[in-house]
Amino acid sequence: MKKGEKFVRKVTRQGKRSLSINIPAEIVDALKIRERQKLVIETKGKTIIIKDWK
Repeated sequence: MKKGEKFVRKVTRQGKRSLSINIPAEIVDALKIRERQKLVIETKGKTIIIKDWK
């Protein structure tokens, strides 16, 4: 994965009030994200920040 590389994803509905996006495999591999791993989601202005829960 190249620094600054961009991926475009569509948002899909999951139930009545939740939305989801898929994380590209390149990012999953680079950050070693595992199934059922807890992640923290924050906002900063109009930016979404996703971090490891630890």
